[in-house]
Amino acid sequence: MPYNNEYRGGRTKTRRAPQRDSDNARPRTNKRPERTNEKPAAKQTVAPLGDFIIGRHPAVEALKSTEQTINKVWLQDGIHSDAISEVLALAKERGLVVQNAPKSKLDELSDGQNHQGVVLSISAFEYAELDDLFAKAAEKDEAPFFLILDSIEDPHNLGSIMRTADAAGAHGIIIPKRRAVQLTATVAKTSTGAIEHVPVVRVTNLVNTVKELKDRGLWIFGTDMNGTDYRRWDATGPVALIIGNEGRGVAPLLKQNVDEMLTIPMIGHVQSLNASVAASLLIYQGFSSRHKL
Repeated sequence: MPYNNEYRGGRTKTRRAPQRDSDNARPRTNKRPERTNEKPAAKQTVAPLGDFIIGRHPAVEALKSTEQTINKVWLQDGIHSDAISEVLALAKERGLVVQNAPKSKLDELSDGQNHQGVVLSISAFEYAELDDLFAKAAEKDEAPFFLILDSIEDPHNLGSIMRTADAAGAHGIIIPKRRAVQLTATVAKTSTGAIEHVPVVRVTNLVNTVKELKDRGLWIFGTDMNGTDYRRWDATGPVALIIGNEGRGVAPLLKQNVDEMLTIPMIGHVQSLNASVAASLLIYQGFSSRHKL
């Protein structure tokens, strides 16, 4: 359901080497000569900047590390070097998303620092596996209640949805790896701590994931302009609810794999709701049918 209609990181001087009295004498100054190679300068960006790692050498080291979760590799358009080639090779080896972008975009992500044409978008929090969501439901002795977010792009929407999901007892959230907001510091802040309690699974293909969920016994519900009034939704049993993108709604291929569509009726002049607000209404309808008074 398209939410717009329904809901919805002067000249440089070279220091002269000190004079020596003899070949074996020490320099007359304790100051070291200024280095002229570029590698030390690149290593000044080793520390991540917020949710990003910037610079060629820090990027290579992060890509080699098994401890760092990386969401996406950003490369500046038209830039080439041995270090960039190594970044590309390591990203391909790890199956990461590589996004080419103009220098202005990387300047924005790196807050104007010297990114050298490379920025890594990193995870502020660890992702779960699909089995973790089923395990959480089983631990509570409840039928699974999952949320599938189809390309939600606003981190504030994701954080708010996580907050509602935690309050309503949803067992987890599933998001795509591409073209969607990931777990960032902004998401964590907006969730007001819910990010610590709601597991988030990141998958390559939502359609394949929905098919797997159906094979595992879940009923899949989507959102659309035309569908069953959400107030009639019976969410008892194992279910997953798909919340679509803020502007485009649920993707057509996903709709083809939905068991039933739900809609939010509106009678006011503004025929739209914020994505997180609409998600909250639907999530709590699910809560109401699963937890009778």
